Amino acid sequence: MNPVHNKYFMQVTIVCMIFVFSMPALALKSDMQQPVTITSVKQSIYLEKNITTFTDDVVIRQGSIDIRANTVIVTRFSKNVGKIIIEAFGAPVTFYQLQDNDKPVNGYSTKVRYEVDKELLTLTGNVYLEQLECNIKSDKIIYIISTQQMQAFSNKGKRVTTVLLPSQLQDKDLKETNKKSKQTLWLH
Repeated sequence: MNPVHNKYFMQVTIVCMIFVFSMPALALKSDMQQPVTITSVKQSIYLEKNITTFTDDVVIRQGSIDIRANTVIVTRFSKNVGKIIIEAFGAPVTFYQLQDNDKPVNGYSTKVRYEVDKELLTLTGNVYLEQLECNIKSDKIIYIISTQQMQAFSNKGKRVTTVLLPSQLQDKDLKETNKKSKQTLWLH
């Protein structure tokens, strides 16, 4: 691959990764101000251990966020008040969220684990994330929300797959070029 194509490929990769994996940062700001609604066929609470379990056709909604799973377990730790772990299991767990730029992010995995105090999101088992036409497939994705850092892993013998569309970067470059051209014409 020549240096021009390599640079172009890296730019496209960076743009798609930023879009796909900055879900919480780009999420509709109003989502976080909305109430969280959890519905399920069955809900169980184990008061002594601070564990709530939602089972069968679990739907979690908060603004544009829509998560669907077979089972969701919420654990609060009494010794560490801020420590909450939310685990969702499904065949698969699916999620959808609209971002402030009106672009949806969606995907699925077998398990989702969110450690609230660490702002650590871990997706495992047949993970697929998509925004616009860019997507990534892997066996495990770890995402640190506060720093917007992501790592994708695959099991032995498998590989992480990322699909990028260069047209998205070309459209962005064209818009920036047109904007600069209009600014230049206006200044003369």
